[in-house]
Amino acid sequence: MSRAPGISAAAFAAAGVMLGAFGAHALRGRIDDAALQIWHTAVEYQMWHALALLCVSVMPLRATAARGACAIAFICGIVLFSGSLFALALGAPRWIGMLTPFGGVALIAGWVALGIACCGATRT
Repeated sequence: MSRAPGISAAAFAAAGVMLGAFGAHALRGRIDDAALQIWHTAVEYQMWHALALLCVSVMPLRATAARGACAIAFICGIVLFSGSLFALALGAPRWIGMLTPFGGVALIAGWVALGIACCGATRT
């Protein structure tokens, strides 16, 4: 079984905690409240999807292909969605925001793939 989803989940969750603390302490007073809210949204989505990756990491062995599809979708989604929001909160050019919906679609695809994998995992 590949360890990549579990390692990715742990890395994204640890980074989420650090980025959350950074936003709460280092960015307060340096960026406006709207940017802090964007930062908070990025952290929240990253943490939820790190947990989703953790679920993917414990999928049954027979769901190897599904595990890979879910993991890739969640990883791409976190990077594109949360990454673009982090960048926007820090003042990146507005065109970076065009990446956010692609990340959202990837996150949705990850959940759909996970749901399909769970349905398939119950079959005998």
